[in-house]
This record gives sequence, structure tokens and C-alpha cells, in this order.
Amino acid sequence: MEFHVHVAGKALDLDALEARLLAVDPAAVLDLDSAATTLRISTLAQAQDLAEALAAAGQPVALHDIEQQPSVCCGGCGG
Repeated sequence: MEFHVHVAGKALDLDALEARLLAVDPAAVLDLDSAATTLRISTLAQAQDLAEALAAAGQPVALHDIEQQPSVCCGGCGG
């Protein structure tokens, strides 16, 4: 699943965030958009898990700031 986390105006430690997310889901991928307002996360974790991982990394966010995105899976890879 892909999530967008609204983080506008927050200083982020992406290394700490990545370490916490990988502890929850070793295949998780995250990046920050070029405007530094949205953290994009691909993971099997749920929104509550993300909120807990972000808080543990010192970046607390409200659940309403975490938006699950519609699937863009074409099914071509079988995953």
C-alpha cells in the first residue's frame, strides 16, 4: 500500500524514519517529495503502525495526516 503523510513545515530525520519503518516492514520504501510537504511510504503496514513508527522516530503525526492512496497495481508482477 502507498501512504502519503503530510509533513509540511516539519524537519525530518529520514534515516531515523527509515530505520523505524524497516523494523515494521523490511520491504518498506519512503521518500520525501521535492516540496518537502509529503512523505511517501510504500509498505504492508497499516496507518496506525506508521503513526507509531513515526512517533518512535521523533516525528509524531496525527492519523488524519496519513492518507492511504488508491492501488496502482496492474497485477503484472503477480504480487
